[in-house]
Amino acid sequence: MSVAIWSDGRLVDPSEPLVVGVDHGLTVGDGVFETCAVEQGTAFALTRHLRRLERSARGIGLAAPDEQALREGVAAVLAAAPDAGRVRITVTGGPGPLGSDRFDPAQQRHTLVVLAGPATRSPTSRVVRVPWVRNERSSVAGLKTTSYAENVVALAEARRRGADEAVLANTVGHLCEGTASNAFVERGGELLTPPLSSGCLAGITRELALEWGAAAGLPVREAAEGELRYEVLDDVLAGSAHLTMTGSIRNVSPVVRLDEQDVAPGELSVQLRELFQARLADDIDP
Repeated sequence: MSVAIWSDGRLVDPSEPLVVGVDHGLTVGDGVFETCAVEQGTAFALTRHLRRLERSARGIGLAAPDEQALREGVAAVLAAAPDAGRVRITVTGGPGPLGSDRFDPAQQRHTLVVLAGPATRSPTSRVVRVPWVRNERSSVAGLKTTSYAENVVALAEARRRGADEAVLANTVGHLCEGTASNAFVERGGELLTPPLSSGCLAGITRELALEWGAAAGLPVREAAEGELRYEVLDDVLAGSAHLTMTGSIRNVSPVVRLDEQDVAPGELSVQLRELFQARLADDIDP
């Protein structure tokens, strides 16, 4: 499957250069992004993703991006690649100094890039624990920035160990998130996800799972701060708890392997997965 690319108001060839060498997204990772699954030829939950994109941009000190331009870019790439499985929207600070300083805000000119391409999905996940942590006190905690080197390293370790995701603690030993997913723990007849204060991303799938699950009467909620220690993963290995990962491409994906051990998906986790699949088919932009 080919990749369709839109930038600066037009579709461009994948081999065509898009950014200048001093683009701040390239030199210092000064940018934000969103990834949407494509369902029925449409970017799923696009309005929520664009809302979070704006929050992330403002969170790192960038002006709000041009939403209408981005919507036009999404429409253009999906028309060019109707069989795409995902859309990625990237906004950078545009041309800037070689260091971390930005130009004067009046001189800022965002770089906008929208891509559509393939996506690999699996109904289940295989995860590993890794020794690195999320800093819940970071200036970019909870923001979806293009500074993704930590995730690249952690995911590479997961791949090396035969998994498709890594799950991380934060600096105080609480369960936080995956490299590109949120975590839900099923135990005691409930599905719990770490609170945003843990440093995890405010995932769109996480948000919808909480809303749709509660509306359907499933016992799903955000945990209290400190309620989910990282050691809860030992309970998953022991069979007294279950783990599920959620994300824009994996949707709701119960874990069937943790570290080097097979584990069983929980009953509530499977119910949440089935509910999510049914609801997304009914509402593409909830």
